[in-house]
Amino acid sequence: MKITNEIIDHISHLARLEFNGTDKENIKADMEKIISFMDQLKKVKTDEVEPLVSVSENKNILREDKAVKTIDKSDAFANAPKKDSDYFRIPKVLKK
Repeated sequence: MKITNEIIDHISHLARLEFNGTDKENIKADMEKIISFMDQLKKVKTDEVEPLVSVSENKNILREDKAVKTIDKSDAFANAPKKDSDYFRIPKVLKK
């Protein structure tokens, strides 16, 4: 498939991008490389290959859902540089 400037313009319009000059030529060359690679993949015989559903042989290995106490408030605030009753204090980020 030959990539034309019209195809590049159409795709860039759909993607809300703008390409000019050498950028458009680079995009065109890259797209032609991608399409030629896809043509190579079409030549691969996959008739007898079973579709891959999952990379792992494991089936839904889930942990048991148990509520456990992991850390209490005093331990959480132990290394906090600044705290205010039940909250961590952080420097102001936004300016008004």
